[in-house]
Amino acid sequence: MKIKFLFLTLFTIGLSQFIFAQKNEETLKVMTYNIWNGFDWGKDTLRQKNLIQWVKEQNPDVLALEELCGYDEEKLRKDAEQWGHPYVKILKERGYPTALTSKEPIELIEKNVDNFWHGLLHVKTSGIDFFVVHLSPSDANFRLREAQQIKSRIQELQSDFFIVLGDFNSHSPMDAYWLEKKDELREKSQRKEGDKYDDLRLGQFDYAPISEFLSIPAVDVCLNKVDFEKSFTFPSPVLIGRYDNTPETIIQNRVRIDYILASPKLAQKCIKVEIFNHGTPETLSDHFPVLAEFKVERD
Repeated sequence: MKIKFLFLTLFTIGLSQFIFAQKNEETLKVMTYNIWNGFDWGKDTLRQKNLIQWVKEQNPDVLALEELCGYDEEKLRKDAEQWGHPYVKILKERGYPTALTSKEPIELIEKNVDNFWHGLLHVKTSGIDFFVVHLSPSDANFRLREAQQIKSRIQELQSDFFIVLGDFNSHSPMDAYWLEKKDELREKSQRKEGDKYDDLRLGQFDYAPISEFLSIPAVDVCLNKVDFEKSFTFPSPVLIGRYDNTPETIIQNRVRIDYILASPKLAQKCIKVEIFNHGTPETLSDHFPVLAEFKVERD
């Protein structure tokens, strides 16, 4: 009788611990999306409506946004409520703002536009520090300085749970094996006489900014979860007919410049990554969104 009672007691304790663990481990879906000039500064309402609907269908828990041209926090809130996010923070209300929306409350840590091309937004939600970035699209040296500034902040923070995400306008050294074959893109990116900025480094693709982030250390969550050669995030077919782009050049110039980089402990919890570079997103922006899923413990 005593043995049976002891067995039932141990079984009950074990079952309750299992249920408790199950309740406290949830999936956190994090997405980054450059929405292309704020839907033409608010004039392209159809594209805005379609993107909102698509995001709602993906149901991310946290969404970083770039190029919110023409947005203020109230306008962003109205969009975010439609995809189920009651909480929003926007970097600024001029130029090319970045922002973050979330299902959970957001704590603002830092808004900084000094010494950054578009600015840096640092917030905290779901127990994670998020650094939303949009690095220089035009100058390799400026991008490197931006990366070094953000790296310094993260190292000072000493957080086990951080994510850097957004439009980095930078190439990863992990993509070099296929990117270096793109001679036409390298030639197109060469600095022209009279240009103020140089997008290349000594005439070659620049891997320095992403290398800075990887050395924090941070982990590219796409590693071992996607085929890098098929993981392009820019450009999309909406640019056909613009800036001399043709269907052929869109394919030739495909690159990966949008990333989700996570702290090593958080990266270990990443279970899935998707780069939505086919189908509906081909019509929504010149960039493609990136989504990562993490198994995280909740209080």
